[in-house]
Amino acid sequence: MNAISKPTLLLIDGHSLAFRAFYALTPDNFRTPEGQHTNAVHGFISMLLNILQAEKPTHLAVAFDLSRSSFRTEEYPEYKGTRGETPPEFAGQTELLQEALAAMNIKTMTRVNYEADDLLASLADQASDQGFRVFVVSGDRDTFQLISENTTILYPVKGVLNLARMDDTAVYEKYGVHAKQYPDLAALVGETSDNLPGIPGVGPKTAAKWLQSFGSLEAIFSGAAEIPGKVGESLREHQELAVRNRRLNHLVRDLDLGLTFDELTLGSVDEAKVREVFTRLHFKTLTERVLRLRGSNGSQTGASNGQELANQLAEAEDSKASPTVHHNEVPDDKKTDSQELLAWLKQTHGFVGFAIEQNSGRVISVGFATETVRLTWLPAGNEDFVATLGPWLRDDSIPKATFGAKQLIKQLLAIGSDATGVDYDPLLLTYLLNPIRRNYQLDDIAEEYLGLTVKRGDPNQLIADTDGETSLDAWLAVELSAVQHKLVTEQEQLIVYKTVELPSSATLARMEFTGIEVDVTGLEELFASLGVEVAAIAKEAYALIGREINLASPKQLQTVLFDELGMTGTKSIKTGYSTNAEALATLFEQTEHPFLEKLLAHRDATKIRQMVETLLKSVSADGRVHTSYVQTGTSTGRLSSENPNLQNIPIKNKRGRQIRDAFRVGKGFETLLTADYSQIEMRIMAHLSEDEGLIEAFKSGEDLHRFVGARIFNVEPEDVTSAMRSKVKAMSYGLVYGLSEYGLAKQLRMSNAEAKQLMADYFARFGRVKRYLASVVDEAKLRGYTATTLGRRRPFPDLVSKIFQLRENARRAALNAPIQGTAADIMKIAMNSVATEMTARDLKSRMLLQVHDELVFEVAAGELEQLRALVTEKMEGAAVLSVPLEVQLGVGRTWDEAAH
Repeated sequence: MNAISKPTLLLIDGHSLAFRAFYALTPDNFRTPEGQHTNAVHGFISMLLNILQAEKPTHLAVAFDLSRSSFRTEEYPEYKGTRGETPPEFAGQTELLQEALAAMNIKTMTRVNYEADDLLASLADQASDQGFRVFVVSGDRDTFQLISENTTILYPVKGVLNLARMDDTAVYEKYGVHAKQYPDLAALVGETSDNLPGIPGVGPKTAAKWLQSFGSLEAIFSGAAEIPGKVGESLREHQELAVRNRRLNHLVRDLDLGLTFDELTLGSVDEAKVREVFTRLHFKTLTERVLRLRGSNGSQTGASNGQELANQLAEAEDSKASPTVHHNEVPDDKKTDSQELLAWLKQTHGFVGFAIEQNSGRVISVGFATETVRLTWLPAGNEDFVATLGPWLRDDSIPKATFGAKQLIKQLLAIGSDATGVDYDPLLLTYLLNPIRRNYQLDDIAEEYLGLTVKRGDPNQLIADTDGETSLDAWLAVELSAVQHKLVTEQEQLIVYKTVELPSSATLARMEFTGIEVDVTGLEELFASLGVEVAAIAKEAYALIGREINLASPKQLQTVLFDELGMTGTKSIKTGYSTNAEALATLFEQTEHPFLEKLLAHRDATKIRQMVETLLKSVSADGRVHTSYVQTGTSTGRLSSENPNLQNIPIKNKRGRQIRDAFRVGKGFETLLTADYSQIEMRIMAHLSEDEGLIEAFKSGEDLHRFVGARIFNVEPEDVTSAMRSKVKAMSYGLVYGLSEYGLAKQLRMSNAEAKQLMADYFARFGRVKRYLASVVDEAKLRGYTATTLGRRRPFPDLVSKIFQLRENARRAALNAPIQGTAADIMKIAMNSVATEMTARDLKSRMLLQVHDELVFEVAAGELEQLRALVTEKMEGAAVLSVPLEVQLGVGRTWDEAAH
């Protein structure tokens, strides 16, 4: 049986892909008039239709987890115990998805005590034995153990619409081990998402090196005595962790599911059911896509078997009319050599689309485009690329368009090049046009703004078959820029794009590339001490209730707290009372029960330990951490940080300071310098509200909260007690974040009546603040969005929702958006101004981090005083407000020492 005639079975992990779809698409953009969110269902079906079109399977099955319980949790109750509670917006979507799949005549499966991947593993092996090609779609890397000559994993990257084709070669290239060895690697390293801690100090590179040398986990154990150093000691001491992990990550492959493969054959859909279900979900476009791709059992074109249907679909797709785009149809890709390319670039006027593709750090394909031309150039290597294109890339008089300028610039820096004159970035333009969306994939954006469905080649094919995709990316950047730049201009957000977001992408790229040095030994010692602390706290907690439980299991905690200890929960959920952090903190305040005290301490220590573990795994070969800043990660313009997230490191507690103390000045530099805006959001509040009292407080230079407290409590500033000041501080910042009377009462541990009176006294003294806050919501209701002082928009469709909770959440967010958004704009302007001036002065010092309202610098010898003055001048001059911007500076060997 040759590959062409083989039947193809597609297997999908339903829960895994539904969750990824949920987080890839903004819930607020997918909701029925009744308030039911549908983004997970929409994303899943879109992904499914794309796979059906690309792979043309003849058979299909989708497996779902029946619950979080399985034989794995029976053996190890902590398994997946760190996973948070399901987001409320996800509620009901799994059931809707299964209903939609049933209407499409797609078989779904569950099995008590087993996970979806066990079902997929069993079917994959059975199908492979019977001569099927098998594709398994799952976001769980444990499925890599299923890879064989007949079985390939389609692993979702960046949402659900992009799937990486993982065969043995792909796994080896990415992880340094063969697919069959991957479970051994995972056993050694651990899996945070499954709450399976690995061997302390052993990261993926170390584990891969061992497996390359020894071949298997068992062989590593046999030769453990030969492994030197601390990692060898750690392996010998914690071997049982890897044994347990390997036992738990082994997928069951011999389940009898009581199915025949004929039952999984892809046929036509029930058109009436599809229309009924999809109409309720308000999936108009998806309805037609499903009917077009799958046929209808009410029509004469319904296929009698999956292969026949796949052939009909291929013909239908080929004959379908091309979609309408706003400008030109996609021009043909043409290959060019370096001389022809340079001649073309020299005579081309207007902006040029540009994209590169790399493989293991080497540029393998470069795409160029205008509205009417697509060119692809295949450089001989990085040196050839830099020599040929370096001058063109650095010429800022030539406008360029690229999707994701920050990532491009970072890639160029890594090979000794750079790029200036990037004036058009559809990623940033899309973000400004709709900052509440979560999916920023190029192909999806092209479909939305150009009406163009992009077809990609097989990522496993030779480069010669797919290199035209770089010129396609370049062309899409040109087309999207033409459309979106006009829209951003019409929305009066062009100044935000040009002066804030676009220059930030270049600044952030250089910061990410530089990174910050980390004391690995210090972090390893902290990780070890936290492990001892977590175990000790757990032991004390067990002693208080007389037995061991999984302290991360909501179900087991509910039994202990509410059944055995007789407590009354503070927040009701479907399964009883909530055991999330907020609910337990409130319950502890009410009861002061020692078990709750230990439980909360255990959660805090575990959280910090996981944070330290993540940091250790993030240290690069150069000894530095290179975080990635996400410009599109928040709706207000604030930056978010990932891989690792440096913004969630606690600022005020001991553990947070210990972590920050591990970030240190690098070799060849003198010290770290930190610069932090003081009370920037309150200063913006004073400016926007035009409240004379707040403005006077900042201009006088007095302590803001003491000044405000004196007026609220009718005492002299020196008579404001620390308790008074704390209340005023909570009030002031609470107003910025839309805090209600109830929320203030809860935060300050006072009655609702007292909180109401405190707010009344505050507004009596600072009346313009109240008027300003009311006007923000009123204007947002009228316009549908809020705006910062520069014009950055944040949509608020839920302000007119018929559902009270959605409306109230939107109200609170709307109060804060102009203030936080303006603070974000000011911070980015300051960051860019400092970076530009440092370059202009040819300083050797480097900007390393931007965390919240703080910048961190690595100072070269002899440049400290000059940099101090420069940073202060640029940060304080980043905006002209009715109150002064104030910057606090700190100097020290480590990030913690440099705190101010």
